[in-house]
Amino acid sequence: MREWWVQVGLLAVPLLAAYLHIPPPQLSPALHSWKSSGKFFTYKGLRIFYQDSVGVVGSPEIVVLLHGFPTSSYDWYKIWEGLTLRFHRVIALDFLGFGFSDKPRPHHYSIFEQASIVEALLRHLGLQNRRINLLSHDYGDIVAQELLYRFKQNRSGRLTIKSLCLSNGGIFPETHRPLLLQKLLKDGGMLSPILTRLMNFFVFSRGLLQYINQRKKFRRRWVGALASVSVPIHFIYGPLDPVNPYPEFLELYRKTLPRSTVSILDDHISHYPQLEDPMGFLNAYMGFINSF
Repeated sequence: MREWWVQVGLLAVPLLAAYLHIPPPQLSPALHSWKSSGKFFTYKGLRIFYQDSVGVVGSPEIVVLLHGFPTSSYDWYKIWEGLTLRFHRVIALDFLGFGFSDKPRPHHYSIFEQASIVEALLRHLGLQNRRINLLSHDYGDIVAQELLYRFKQNRSGRLTIKSLCLSNGGIFPETHRPLLLQKLLKDGGMLSPILTRLMNFFVFSRGLLQYINQRKKFRRRWVGALASVSVPIHFIYGPLDPVNPYPEFLELYRKTLPRSTVSILDDHISHYPQLEDPMGFLNAYMGFINSF
């Protein structure tokens, strides 16, 4: 065991030394354009990046997009235009610690805080009293579950959710298979600061992966919210996903949420269906939205 840690240390030290002397990568033209077309709002002194596009004139429909780990709102760029043809407002944010939003350190990142940031953004946009369609992926699925729980409690200041569409998220801890990097980072152990520093091209922050532990701790709260609300719920699934493996995940999902509908994409689609098969993903979502 000691030899293994020594080998990791010998590898990490030169990598870290090299990384510290490498300047941050330049944004691609597409990412630069994405950032330039977005805006920031302030949540408790922290800058949060978001996109807000006006689509169909006269439609009351609003969709809010919640991205996954370890990426950003840019995950949705391939289906963005298609969404604007159906919805009046298409809104997405970079969660705290992700994308162009602030990445405070040290900071106790939590799903609860991310959900509160979504609520704060909609208040900032004057949409807190509107019915919202949520479309989420991966990490965003867990945030959506917390928002759904708050909606179920019927407390003032919470979102009014019209529909929820999840995609390739580990909503069940027992079927979630985190990648090795996620396992190493989630506990904040000795390797976590090194790996974080090496991997953090505007993406990683220490403690972000605490959501894996939070999901286990609050399983009853979050899975219970999905099972007990009456709003339409749909799941878009890339079946080649190594994080949420087929068929175990799908069997548990259908058993736990028999009223939810499911779209299974082509066999070769994996963990990022909105990027791997944007047309299939968009068609599946539109089929769901137009069904109620």
